[in-house]
Amino acid sequence: RAQITIIMRHAVSICVSVWVSCLLIGGAPAPVYCAEVMPPVHIDVTAPPARHINDYHLFRDVAQQLPNEGLIPFSINTPLFADYAEKYRFVYLPPGAQATYDSEDAFAFPIGTVMVKTFSYLHDRRDPTAGERILETRLLMHRPEGWVGYPYVWNDDLSDARLAVAGARIPVSWIHDDGAPRETRYTIPNMNECKHCHENNQAMGPIGPKARQLNRFHDYGAGETHQLQAWIRRGVLAEAPDDLASVPIMPSWNDGTVPLEVRARSYLDGNCAHCHNPGGDAGPTGLDLRWFQKEPVAYGINKLPTAAGPSSRGYKYAIRPARPDRSFLLSRLRATDPALMMPRTGRTIPHDEGIALIESWIAEMDPNLSSRRLFEDTP
Repeated sequence: RAQITIIMRHAVSICVSVWVSCLLIGGAPAPVYCAEVMPPVHIDVTAPPARHINDYHLFRDVAQQLPNEGLIPFSINTPLFADYAEKYRFVYLPPGAQATYDSEDAFAFPIGTVMVKTFSYLHDRRDPTAGERILETRLLMHRPEGWVGYPYVWNDDLSDARLAVAGARIPVSWIHDDGAPRETRYTIPNMNECKHCHENNQAMGPIGPKARQLNRFHDYGAGETHQLQAWIRRGVLAEAPDDLASVPIMPSWNDGTVPLEVRARSYLDGNCAHCHNPGGDAGPTGLDLRWFQKEPVAYGINKLPTAAGPSSRGYKYAIRPARPDRSFLLSRLRATDPALMMPRTGRTIPHDEGIALIESWIAEMDPNLSSRRLFEDTP
């Protein structure tokens, strides 16, 4: 019996290694994918959501966030801040289905697609090898009637996660980048709150998988591979340009080799533009924080508030050049009062490093900045 157990463990280890190597480098995994150990991911979006996430067979190893066959991992350049939580991203497409490339908006994903995102906290942000606490995995399902979000909360031993329709609040603590202990009550949104970020033009949808965000390299276990090339090779992305050099790229907000203005605009796109665009929840404000918006007044320079009300804090402009102390956009990033803070959901504490970036950007602006000056979106 002991020998059989050892043999089975070796078999599982070999299968996992083969699967990781084949995931997005050479297309479908080799036929030794170990169907007898775990069936591949299969999600029926026409059925009611499972009460337990294990019913979907998403992960071969939850603690390592090792995806099962059929679940494609990916990463983005500038993620949305969520109280310093780490995130693991995956997408499931039905067999034979493809996403459709778009140069500006999120890719179009067919019915049956499921976006999967796991949230965790590193015990010590200075040392990722010290481990982490995995809290939840959110599923955004493209059902026949549209996209619907489902949050699942993991139990302590990570043996399963339960559907949390009403959301949850979980006390968390960690050692921050400066070595100081931090804590907060991490908020898992209820199903209705998903629309605050994911709804655009009165329809729900993904916000992260855009060309400018996915234009990067990702390590799938056998060295880094360009994500878009990997998706094309795997046959899950249609209508992408033949020359990937023409694909827009939005650099990471904390890449110190990139000009300050470019990083600031990247940060605002990743954290604010899903609402601050003409079709978003904050469309009535007239503040358009999308990456490709070129008109300075549209993205806040010397822009008067139109629908901010008391949340403008009495300041005259969203961004007043050279005066971060008089720019209400920055004051809202600092706020923790739910009536004043931005983003309104997804965080309970300010993002100190992101605020410092926006503050530096505004402080270094020419106080006589012309409204005709255009943003250059290349590093």
